[in-house]
Amino acid sequence: MRSSNPVFSRRGFSRDNGYAGFNTAPQAGYAQGNPYAQNPYAQNPYAQADAPYGAPPQAPVATDRMTMDDVVVRSALTLGTVAVGAVLAWALLPVSGTSYGLAVGAALVAFVLAMVQSFKRTPSPALILGYAAFEGVFLGVLSEMFNSRWSGAPFQAVLGTMAVSGATLLVYKAGWIRVTARYARVGIAIAIAFMVVMAINLLLVAFGVAENGGLRSFGPLGALVGVIAILLGAFFLTLDFKQIEDGIAYGAPRNESWLAAFGLTMTLVWIYVEMLRLVAIFSSND
Repeated sequence: MRSSNPVFSRRGFSRDNGYAGFNTAPQAGYAQGNPYAQNPYAQNPYAQADAPYGAPPQAPVATDRMTMDDVVVRSALTLGTVAVGAVLAWALLPVSGTSYGLAVGAALVAFVLAMVQSFKRTPSPALILGYAAFEGVFLGVLSEMFNSRWSGAPFQAVLGTMAVSGATLLVYKAGWIRVTARYARVGIAIAIAFMVVMAINLLLVAFGVAENGGLRSFGPLGALVGVIAILLGAFFLTLDFKQIEDGIAYGAPRNESWLAAFGLTMTLVWIYVEMLRLVAIFSSND
């Protein structure tokens, strides 16, 4: 199964056998109820081809296997690039029609780079960091625009994003959410339906059928849609966490940590943008 996120990328840890995404079976190493206890290589996409049947999983080699440190470093680098791009855009591009046009252009470039990376079988640090830089420019202008009308909204959105991410990680690590195949299928189906509805709403607004943003208005309905979007972002975070866990447990190649960083960044950007809108809605109703 492939992991995914709000742009429904095809990213996923890959190898010659075409594996992508995460495995929803329990991790190797848990003897009771573990399908890998007798043959840990049965579904491990990173197992050696000549590994004996029933042999225990091999420990990842530090020089060429992904570790949590690799994921943390790459994620920090990618998110840091987003932050630097946002700060520079905020400082150098005052709110104006020109800056809005540049923001839209940056968003389109970021989208194209994300799609190219999503359809590549191997991670490209240049594409991922390029995506992060252009996404940062877009977020910087967007944040400045919101801040000019709702002072402090970006700061509150950052805190909200951190709160949602931290709570999701806590719930995931506590085992209150189990990422199973059924869980992923249902969640992705809901996400696809949400995106389709939002696309239809955008068309209705563009043609003047729906007024004031339609479902994305700055009213109670818009707030409800925003909450649903943030919950979907939290759902995709759980898929990201599962994907990372499985990649490390199965000995994914070290460069696959760039894919983990890529996925986490896209999901966090999604949550931040939705949180920014939600803060603005509540501020407008004060």
